[in-house]
Amino acid sequence: MRFSVLGSGSRGNSVYIESGRTGILIDAGFSGKEIEARLQSIGRDLARVHALCITHEHNDHICGVGVLSRRCKIPTYINGGTFAAGEKKIGRLAVHKEFETGDILQIGDLQVRSFRISHDTADPVGYVISDGKSSLGYLTDTGKVSHLIGQRLAQCNGLILEFNHNLQLLKNGPYPLPLQQRVRSSRGHLSNEDAADFLAGLIGEHLRTAVLAHLSAINNTPELARAAALQAVEQWGETSLVIAGQDIATPLVEL
Repeated sequence: MRFSVLGSGSRGNSVYIESGRTGILIDAGFSGKEIEARLQSIGRDLARVHALCITHEHNDHICGVGVLSRRCKIPTYINGGTFAAGEKKIGRLAVHKEFETGDILQIGDLQVRSFRISHDTADPVGYVISDGKSSLGYLTDTGKVSHLIGQRLAQCNGLILEFNHNLQLLKNGPYPLPLQQRVRSSRGHLSNEDAADFLAGLIGEHLRTAVLAHLSAINNTPELARAAALQAVEQWGETSLVIAGQDIATPLVEL
């Protein structure tokens, strides 16, 4: 299994995952042209994408979904709550595949399992993607982690995990108090500290790569996020850390 975070942050999110003959995108929060360009930057193209799997209806996760679905006839997997909340932005889907949160989807050579997360949207989900040999967990845009989330991600070989903000930068930054409270709430975003604590509980010989994702451009820095994560993984030298950026795709990571 290989994957690349095509971009992650408040201005757009999308992840490409492949194994065997199957490629999928988790979210499409950039324009169709931009996603195509970022795929080309890692040596891939839209012809390799067999499905879109959507996490929630915020614009930075769905703004390119409708155009990619219609232009490329890509099946789009989305739960009912998310589609109802985002239908006006998404528009018509060429191939609409609705699922219930918690379902296990078989998409070609990949098995995709959704799980409930906590965000200020209709029915947000994270995913675990497996090809039978390796598994990748995707968890961003959640204000808290639950026992269920920990169970789902416990044995993943790769993990894309939100490290959204540094608490001190958020507190002393330009965000007004109501927005700070929204970010810090149980339906907001994970801080570096909370994400690192969660990561420390998942660390083991099975986890090969952890990607720090959805970093705030205002309330965080790559250096602060990495420092927090390093404390969590320092006892396991074989776990590599990758920081996902907003403007450029990560190189393909093989699990």
